[in-house]
Amino acid sequence: MTRSRRLFRDGVTTFALLTLLALLAFKLNNRPELVQTGRFYVVDGDTLAQGAERFRLRGIDAPEYRQQCQRNNVSWACGDEARRALDRLIKTGSPECRGSEKDRYGRLLVTCRAGDVDINAAMVRSGMAVSYGGYSAEEAQARQAKAGLWAGEFERPRDYRREEQMEHASGGDPFGGLADYLRKLVGSEQ
Repeated sequence: MTRSRRLFRDGVTTFALLTLLALLAFKLNNRPELVQTGRFYVVDGDTLAQGAERFRLRGIDAPEYRQQCQRNNVSWACGDEARRALDRLIKTGSPECRGSEKDRYGRLLVTCRAGDVDINAAMVRSGMAVSYGGYSAEEAQARQAKAGLWAGEFERPRDYRREEQMEHASGGDPFGGLADYLRKLVGSEQ
């Protein structure tokens, strides 16, 4: 077999394999969009449930249910208020939630609408959630209007969760959790 024939054969084989891999990748990424309608139970400001299934609102992050915030130097239950705000929005019509990906906890990531209202955007615009990879224009509107969380001081929900996890891991000693975190960070865990 001549050198040019081998090069041609190898090129065709490589092209066929790459084409096959591209088709396989396309098929794996082409997940069908799931649509959920009906009654939803509001777990917190960015999580819904329907039966045993959980849904996480895509692109937003709301305070955790037990999270407290400050407004005029007074503590208020911003997590509970975010939950109630989502509950009001979900009950404004016949909500429809759509998504095709799941988060690391197995919750379907969804964008929900009730009629013409984008519920995810409305949560951020009302200041009861922050942008988390989406809805930055709505967050800017809420900041400017000093709506919801932006009317005072608050800890970003992801930071609150991280501190809660560290405190839980350390048995209530926040410095113990910090030490554990630093040990994991430098890779010298015993």
